[in-house]
Amino acid sequence: MAALSFVVFLSLVALTAPMIVGTRPIVCKYKGEIYFPATYYYWRILGLNTQAYKTEAVFTNDKFRGVYPGNLKKNDPDSWAIWPLVYQDPYRPIEADEWPGQPESPSGIEGAPNKYNLLGTNDDGVDVFAQMVHATQISLLVGFVSMGIAALIGVIVGALAGFYGGWIDVILSRVIEVVMCLPTLILILAVRSILDDITIWHLMVLIGATGWTGIARLTRAEFMKIREIEYVSAARSLGAGQMRLMFVHILRNALAPILVPISFGIASAILTEGALSFLGFGAPPPNPSWGTLLSEGRTRIQTMWWLVVYPGMAIFSTVLAYNLIGEGVQEATDPRTRETS
Repeated sequence: MAALSFVVFLSLVALTAPMIVGTRPIVCKYKGEIYFPATYYYWRILGLNTQAYKTEAVFTNDKFRGVYPGNLKKNDPDSWAIWPLVYQDPYRPIEADEWPGQPESPSGIEGAPNKYNLLGTNDDGVDVFAQMVHATQISLLVGFVSMGIAALIGVIVGALAGFYGGWIDVILSRVIEVVMCLPTLILILAVRSILDDITIWHLMVLIGATGWTGIARLTRAEFMKIREIEYVSAARSLGAGQMRLMFVHILRNALAPILVPISFGIASAILTEGALSFLGFGAPPPNPSWGTLLSEGRTRIQTMWWLVVYPGMAIFSTVLAYNLIGEGVQEATDPRTRETS
């Protein structure tokens, strides 16, 4: 339950990241119109840069150059804005007096944690806390989307193999074994070397397309067991079609154990994304990532320890939380465990 609470907390942080830390107003009134400049961050994380720039077209035309506090009042004295809790940006360092009374963001070894930079800054002076908060979106997005793809493929393949058996089961089982032989990390690196412009969506599809085998094998086993139970025979005798038997009567009763590898798979996907970003093949820069921060700090660990400690703790805590959730679901759905308790 503690792990589930932590994941819910991370999800809330990911959903509200531009409201927690950023340099663009959450909402503002400018020249008689209401704007939501903070949505820029959502579009950038999703890789939709064109849409991101459209959200601030008016401010670009008025030459704001990404700095809002002084320019809003300068260009429109009647303007107002609601700001994030922390004025820092995950993409650039803060200039002196950009926010009233706030100094320029330090860089390098001078960027240790302080009251303006809660978790310090990197070599370029970009705030680590801002990057950590916004990188939560990438980590959870990779975990949920990639495992959503994996779960869809795995359930369909496993259901077909387990329900029909025979030559269909033989062919699909061989396909599962072939995909299991493909190392996800090596495959992603190979695709990364072929494609010139790779986005976070390419990574999610690749992780999902290679991470479904465990779900498929478990689904197959559950279908082979449940298809012989009496209520399935009763439904078949009442005229239920094959699709109804598979996805209404059998799948609903096989879902509980299938949720376990999905939970573990989310943790594995987050770890894979962190490893790719650490190697420089993850989310394309300048998008923030926990693995990218770790990569920046690996050669400066003695002088810039905050680049290793905080993102390392984030990856460790998130992966541990999903693993604990998986174990909890496994215990809750395993009747032998309940009987022992």
